[in-house]
Order: sequence, then structure tokens, then C-alpha cells
Amino acid sequence: MAQAATATPFMAHQALYELKLQKSRGNASINSASGRILYNFTGSACEGYTSDFRQVSELSSGDDKNTLSDLRSTSWEDGAGKSYRFKIDTRMNDGDPTAIDGMAERDADHITVKLKQPVVKTFTLPAATVFPTEQIHRIIEAARAGKSVLELSVYDGSDTGEKVYNTLTIIGQPIPGDRKIAEPDPSTSSAAMKTLTRWPVTVSYFDQGAKTEGGEQTPVYAMSFELYENGVSRALVLDYNDFVIAGTMGQFNVKDSKPCK
Repeated sequence: MAQAATATPFMAHQALYELKLQKSRGNASINSASGRILYNFTGSACEGYTSDFRQVSELSSGDDKNTLSDLRSTSWEDGAGKSYRFKIDTRMNDGDPTAIDGMAERDADHITVKLKQPVVKTFTLPAATVFPTEQIHRIIEAARAGKSVLELSVYDGSDTGEKVYNTLTIIGQPIPGDRKIAEPDPSTSSAAMKTLTRWPVTVSYFDQGAKTEGGEQTPVYAMSFELYENGVSRALVLDYNDFVIAGTMGQFNVKDSKPCK
């Protein structure tokens, strides 16, 4: 089990990230972006992990069009990565919210997903697929082992609740907690974090169901961040191909959690 191999338990915490446009590429007409991510993470390996995520962002294009998106996600994942429950609501501008609601259970040779929304549906996924918290466990495990590349199939319930992502994770050299940092934030100045190692990580998400041309596939999106050994992330960069958004941690609070008996 991944948790047993990870010496540092995941930390229950709340983090607020301030979003701004880092760059736009090609024909993208995005000239500004702003917003926030509020992330709450609680639980333990024995009682499972609960994540509450909200991202509100506003994109402005050159023709004075603004797009406001509001994404809310709540999930619970079993500490052994066997069960996953999720609810995701997305609203664009003043439109009606779209909802995804479902659960996934791992058996010996497959995963069974049962969706309630947007449609009632049951389907199976390969047993090698992992859920989001287990994905972070595996990245930290690989980083501790000195690996620089990790490939995983990940299911998080997003999109229509039916999409599986092939992910490619690139892990950089470890950063010791006592290294001086050019742009500190509340995580790097937290007493609870100062002795912890972190790694620069980039995870690219590819649509498992998309066709490739000549063997090459462009990721749907990529996330870069510095990942602490206790699961906390700082210095977010969200790359949506046409534009890139940076997320700087503005607030960080350690939350109480019950240790496993």
C-alpha cells in the first residue's frame, strides 16, 4: 500500500491560491485572467481523505468578452485507493450549472463506476487506474525513490464523469526545506513545513479516448507545482495550451487531524 511506504502522512490543510495570467500563446485572444482556488484537504489513511475544491476564474479576451467560470468539487477517497465518491458542479457565466455525481469501487481485476449525473450509467475501468489522492501518493513514492518519470492512468470523475486520463509526470530534483527561496509564501514560512522536502513536478493529462496522429498527442492540460512530501502543493502553474495561469499561495492553514490508531 502506498501510504505505508510514505514516511510522512498527508497533512490536513486549507490553501488559497491567487490566480493570474502568466502568458497566452498562438492565436489565443486571452489578455487577462484572475481568480482564486480554495482547497480543503482532511482525513487520514485509516478514515479516508476528503477534498473540497473551488476554482473561480475570469478570463478576458481582446474583444471585451469576459468568461466567468465557477467549479466546485467534493470528493472522498478511501485510504487504500479502493473507493472514490465525487460531486462536481460547473457554472459558466450565468448559465445553468452542470453536475456530475458518482462513485467508483475497486475490485481485484477492475473498477466499477456508477454515475447518478449527468446520466445514470454503470461502466468499468481497468484495475490499474488510480484515483487522485492515490495519484499523489504514487508521485511522492516515485520522487522518494529517485525516479524522474511516472506514467499513470487517472480517473477523477471530471468532464462527463466518463473520462480517463493518461498522465505523464516529470519529477525534478528534491528541494530541501531549508533552502532559501526567491518568492516565499505561507507554506515556505510555516513552522510545520520547514523541515520537509519538496519536488518540482509537472503532470500532463492526456485524453485516453482521443485518437493520436502519428503517435503524437497534445495534453488536454498540464499542471506544474512544487509537491511537499506531506501532499501540500505550492507554486501552481496551470497550462491550458492556449494560455497559462499561475497560482500563488496566498493563505495556508494547518488543520487538526486524528492520527491513525
